[in-house]
Amino acid sequence: MANVGLLFVGAVLFLNGLMLLGKVDSRAAAVFNLFVGGLQVLTPTYLIIAADQDARQILLASGIFLFGFTYLYVGIGLLMGLDTTGVGYYSLFVAIVALGYSFVSFRLFSDQPFGVIWLYWAFLWFFFFLLLGLKLEALTQYVGWVTAIEGWVTGVIPAFLLLSGYWVQENFYEIAIALGAFGVLTFGSLWFVLRHKGPGRPVEEYGGAGSPAGSTG
Repeated sequence: MANVGLLFVGAVLFLNGLMLLGKVDSRAAAVFNLFVGGLQVLTPTYLIIAADQDARQILLASGIFLFGFTYLYVGIGLLMGLDTTGVGYYSLFVAIVALGYSFVSFRLFSDQPFGVIWLYWAFLWFFFFLLLGLKLEALTQYVGWVTAIEGWVTGVIPAFLLLSGYWVQENFYEIAIALGAFGVLTFGSLWFVLRHKGPGRPVEEYGGAGSPAGSTG
């Protein structure tokens, strides 16, 4: 159930990235944010109830709420035309907490790939804070591309591998190294390519649309 949610997290990140790049209307994207946000609140609620006080399972499920609430916040903000600072500073909170989930993925669960994926999310949400909270509009194009790419790398592809049974522990180190190398090279190259480009759409046009939200399942 959690892996199905992760698949749609990838979809909404991809859609929100395209919105930041000016390819998708913000109000149209808002509806899908509400769909995925609702899913990412219902899913962890069910998983926590089904965990029967298993602390490890509850910890795994708890991270999903970070993103479910973000998507709901984004969707409502887009439809109501709210200022972006609220979702921006919430993204800072998510970015900080994501570092903790990365640590426990590495140390407690020995899940190196998702340890790296949580770092991806911490990186992305920190940039959402810069864009939406501090309104550094020069970052719009960069954040849009990073969001769209992370939708596939941290959502769609891992979810499909998990659902199809190809995400196996024997390959965790190789997957983690590949994810780390891809992130550094791709996002570093993007920064270099886009650093001289204009700011893109004003933050007010998408009302907080860029906020991420995914979860390890």
